[in-house]
Amino acid sequence: MSEILPYFPLLGEGLLITIALTLAGMVLAVVVAFAAGIARMSHRRWLRWPAAVFIESFRGTSMLVQLFWLFFALPFFGIQLVPFAAAILALGLNEGAYGAEIVRGAITALPRGQREGAIALSLSPYQRMRFVILPQAVPAMIPPFGNVMVDLLKNTSLVSLVTVADLTFTAQMVRNTTGATAAVFGTILVLYFVVAYALSLGSSWLERRVDPTRPARSQGFWQRVLPDRRVMS
Repeated sequence: MSEILPYFPLLGEGLLITIALTLAGMVLAVVVAFAAGIARMSHRRWLRWPAAVFIESFRGTSMLVQLFWLFFALPFFGIQLVPFAAAILALGLNEGAYGAEIVRGAITALPRGQREGAIALSLSPYQRMRFVILPQAVPAMIPPFGNVMVDLLKNTSLVSLVTVADLTFTAQMVRNTTGATAAVFGTILVLYFVVAYALSLGSSWLERRVDPTRPARSQGFWQRVLPDRRVMS
């Protein structure tokens, strides 16, 4: 272990890049998940079919191949992405495709009476989604989304193959310099676990915050985001 101590600052820089990739990919994945998940439920074919093709394509192919395609193949079509952008795009699109099914499943699991009641109140489709459906569906999405985020973190190790200097990339550099294979990869194993555990704790905290069984006075933040969550209760 002592032989890699001088390289800890370098590993720290790689860890920061990994965290940045995770957070940026997480934001993109959530946006993609809600957009694709809701579009797949649309009655309009021009929305539903492209969403279904996107979801099945990204879930049914390797993320490594997607990453290589975005970084190495797109330049042949005149689109050149820097490694960091290609990495975020691959992470966000891939995990967003899985998240889209979480969104769709949580929404379709709601009792049919909720939608019928919203229609009876003459709410528009947007109002039904905003004030009735999402406030009840989002709490059910958080635990599986937490798993998706941890999976996204682990998949960041693949971006080292397109020269992004993340934690895995810097660990390989340190290993090649020192030859301390066990110490280097043991260290980053612990670092990945710590970040993954932090994500799990954050997911658990958010799950408690939006729990519909909590007293209303303790849900101030959630009420500001979705103020009319009790319209159909």
